[in-house]
Amino acid sequence: MAEAEVAAAPTHNEFEPHQKKPSRNKYALACAMLASMTSILLGYDIGVMSGAAMYIKRDLRISDVKIEILAGIINLYSPIGSYIAGRTSDWIGRRYTIILAAVIFFVGAILMGFSPNYAFLMFGRFVAGIGIGFAFLIAPVYTSEISPTSSRGFLSSLPEVFLNGGILLGYISNYAFSKLSLRMGWRLMLGVGAIPSMFLAVAVLAMPESPRWLVSQGRIGEARKILNKISDSKQEAHQRLADIKDTAGIPQECNDDVVPITKKKQGKGVWKELLLYPTPAVRHIFIASLGIHFFAQATGIDAVVLYSPRIFEKAGIKSDNKKLLATVAVGFVKTIFILVATFFLDRVGRRKLLLSSVSGLIISLLTLAVSLTVVNRSKTTLNWAIGLSIASVLSYVGSFSIGSGPITWVYSSEIFPLRLRAQGVAIGAVVNRVTSGVISMTFLSLTKAITTGGAFFLFAGIAAAAWVFHYTLLPETRGKTLEEIEGSFGNFCRKSKNSANGEGLSRNSTGNGQIQLGTNGQNQPLTSVD
Repeated sequence: MAEAEVAAAPTHNEFEPHQKKPSRNKYALACAMLASMTSILLGYDIGVMSGAAMYIKRDLRISDVKIEILAGIINLYSPIGSYIAGRTSDWIGRRYTIILAAVIFFVGAILMGFSPNYAFLMFGRFVAGIGIGFAFLIAPVYTSEISPTSSRGFLSSLPEVFLNGGILLGYISNYAFSKLSLRMGWRLMLGVGAIPSMFLAVAVLAMPESPRWLVSQGRIGEARKILNKISDSKQEAHQRLADIKDTAGIPQECNDDVVPITKKKQGKGVWKELLLYPTPAVRHIFIASLGIHFFAQATGIDAVVLYSPRIFEKAGIKSDNKKLLATVAVGFVKTIFILVATFFLDRVGRRKLLLSSVSGLIISLLTLAVSLTVVNRSKTTLNWAIGLSIASVLSYVGSFSIGSGPITWVYSSEIFPLRLRAQGVAIGAVVNRVTSGVISMTFLSLTKAITTGGAFFLFAGIAAAAWVFHYTLLPETRGKTLEEIEGSFGNFCRKSKNSANGEGLSRNSTGNGQIQLGTNGQNQPLTSVD
């Protein structure tokens, strides 16, 4: 299998995954869990809208096109929030940005719950979408920066765990409130989303600030104290602080609690370095981040999660009660598999788990497409096809949740250097949400144009392209510090016999199957970054 190779010999840190693993840091775990709870906001909104849409359509008497827009538009609003959050998190810090996200979503949920008509409901969706955009960006950034190297994969996957938990809560809310009157039911489904945001805004006050952000502000003393709490050992805390200081341009001999920082690179020049004049490593990182976010959504996950009642109806289930129960089963499977994934990320590695996940997506999508096509063309009820359709949906969400879902955020948040991280993750979040918005706002129309089975054949083809992309361009990051990971990018080569035996490859070499992503602009060899 392909692996990332760099010119220099392996460092001590690269062999650390094979050593005895330290016990998990409970303080870091608590901090990561609190920050990751912001993902409940997005998850609940996605889950609850799948069932609420049925009753909104009946109550407000609107068309499928308006339902598509209502369900998917929040994904186009959220990039605005992600962009603002990228700037805000560098300005006021990660922690207060999380609080701001919770407050904004609280207002949006209240507005949606009291919506008298479609226009007011759309305004509530706009406000909630801004809050979700904040949460979507800041949760993975904070958790990756707070996590020790030994458990970064586990802790950085927590936002996806809570997102799936939020989806499940949304599905359960649909089923619970479906027994109420048509006018009251869907409004309570949406309005109840304000409750977790209230709790989150208060709970986050107990969290420390990100040590990387503190160092970027020159607050070395505070960062040192936090690193001592969230690291597995004093030695690791010292090394992490040294790495962060080096990335922030602070001399290692400078140990004052507060040091002056030149602010010129805070937001200024970052976009040029990321978009206009990237190094080969940054260019590779940027392409990898955009690709993994695009394919995570383009393979149709939000179409399945948002429109699962419609999909089950096409499979042959007619009762609202049974459709909602089947949807709850989808939520349970997603949540169970995401929990399983958290324990494999730091054992199996990102790359192997991701490729296995996408392979499962391809098989599940093809099976679902075939079964739905058979049901659509049959004039009689085919119980085996209905059962196969349901099983394929469950297999699909399970495959997504065990790899593609959590790894997208773990991987994209850990590969960017500190100086580019907030903006880089923000752009990834924009791609993720815009792609999700396009899929969710066109799925019903797409099924009318090429049938539901045809839509899933299309998603299967995209999943196949995703597998090739991941196999070719995504190196393993497991066990490396955030500062070392940049050295894995620039050129990505498949292991040859020489490299397998430990021989380093020049980053400027184009042999042995390397993909040349560029030079440093001066036609000089690029050395590894450790």
